[in-house]
Amino acid sequence: MGITELLLISVGLAMDAFSVSVCKGLSMKKLDLKGGVITALFFGAFQAFMPVIGYFLGSRFADFISSFSHWVSFGLLAVIGGKMMIEAIKGGDDESENEYRLNIKELFVLAVATSIDALAVGIVFAAEKTPVITSVTIIGAVTFLLSLAGVYIGHRFGSKYEKKAELAGGAILIIIGVKLLLDGLGVI
Repeated sequence: MGITELLLISVGLAMDAFSVSVCKGLSMKKLDLKGGVITALFFGAFQAFMPVIGYFLGSRFADFISSFSHWVSFGLLAVIGGKMMIEAIKGGDDESENEYRLNIKELFVLAVATSIDALAVGIVFAAEKTPVITSVTIIGAVTFLLSLAGVYIGHRFGSKYEKKAELAGGAILIIIGVKLLLDGLGVI
């Protein structure tokens, strides 16, 4: 898996965190840089940590699944991306606060919830024998930057980008899954 795919996966995975960050920004009457950085750190750290767990779980089974890893990769990324797109279309009330407050327990829960998908991607990394340190560094950095931007965008522009971001993230993950499947089948 190359750097382009890693960047695209990172952006795709970060869209849930970005969406929640937009909601956090929406609830800020005045832009809170410290709160935004802490929010972005939580999301970036969890998005980086979860693929490590998935990688080590997946590496235990990598020899077993190597002959059909392209199908596993496609399946996991398609399910994750499809779930993201369905949630974006259905909509939801991720954050219904009227006033912003930095709540560490809430950030922890949100960071775990938005990074579950990254656990499955770690399994894909193990199956594809992708270098884990490089991958999680890119994922964490991209998520941090997009989450920080999400807080600002939410504060500045409102919620009009939230659904589009989640739809784009889901579509990116599905496209990468299809590419990995076609690579594994020898089509491209």
